[in-house]
Amino acid sequence: MIRLDDIQIFVQAVEAQSFSEAARQLNIAPGLASAAVQRLEKALDTRLFVRSTRSMQLSTEGERYLPHARAMLEAQSQGQRALASGQDTLSGSLRLSVPSDFGRNLLLSWLDEFQHLHPALSLHVRMSDRAAALTREPLDAVVRYGALSDSSLVAIPLVDNNRRALCAAPAYLERAGTPASVDDLRQHNCLRFVWSEQLHERWLFTLPGGNKTVSVSGNRISDDADTVRRWAVAGEGIVYKSRLDLIPDLRAGRLVEIFPPDHCEPSPLNLICADRSRLTPTITQLKTFLQARCAGLLDDYWRHVAASTATRNPKARAARSTASRRTSRK
Repeated sequence: MIRLDDIQIFVQAVEAQSFSEAARQLNIAPGLASAAVQRLEKALDTRLFVRSTRSMQLSTEGERYLPHARAMLEAQSQGQRALASGQDTLSGSLRLSVPSDFGRNLLLSWLDEFQHLHPALSLHVRMSDRAAALTREPLDAVVRYGALSDSSLVAIPLVDNNRRALCAAPAYLERAGTPASVDDLRQHNCLRFVWSEQLHERWLFTLPGGNKTVSVSGNRISDDADTVRRWAVAGEGIVYKSRLDLIPDLRAGRLVEIFPPDHCEPSPLNLICADRSRLTPTITQLKTFLQARCAGLLDDYWRHVAASTATRNPKARAARSTASRRTSRK
């Protein structure tokens, strides 16, 4: 029979990367921690750790079991909280990893709002442009751009029709000229970022004649996408990243788009969990909340674009002026 206490010690040992440190954190003897994991391994009939005289690390089976162990502990905690409160309220920890630019400039204020709606929640946010190991790290979910490469994970779409946008500051385009084609990007200073140890320097475009990838170069690289956006706003070069990240700068005129939106690479935004057991009421409500905020942001932006386009169009201005005069005569 599997004991929840043994599962808790197993998870604590993974997070502490040491039986002795896990025992210290749980205020038990080191021997009890080791015995608990051995008892769990016997119940599961598998080895959860690969041990040596100097180190310990999860086995392949241990990595597969870890998200389920965390889910069992969370289910127990949620059950206890529901009984204690007498109602189905959101409480406990919400542990997220989010990308730097979207996280700092949009998501943080939305998470403030979400927590204010559910004050019993404890929020833990990691701001990083590195891929998080959901099966190994103590996370409930991650927010990430792009298609899901690991089919064992569960991706919940937040914005499935999002695309990148190719942008630069007006000052840069006045100084360096505006690229007329994707091939012209080779003659421009392209601001690049590193995502999960990989340099993003091959930019994909979805042109009417088919997809085309161009290798770009430039004098600035960062592993923080927010830094790259700030360089672009300062007029240092061309940036190619998610439209969601760039909307405040596009609306304010700090950046302008160079190519049509449908010529740029799709960049869907997802809320990703290790497996379906992690789809707790908190994650489900967070998903609905973030979908609504993203949709509202995009709808408002496209209305702004439509209004700005109509204002620049003389025929549209004349039509609105005529309609206004008719309304006033009525």
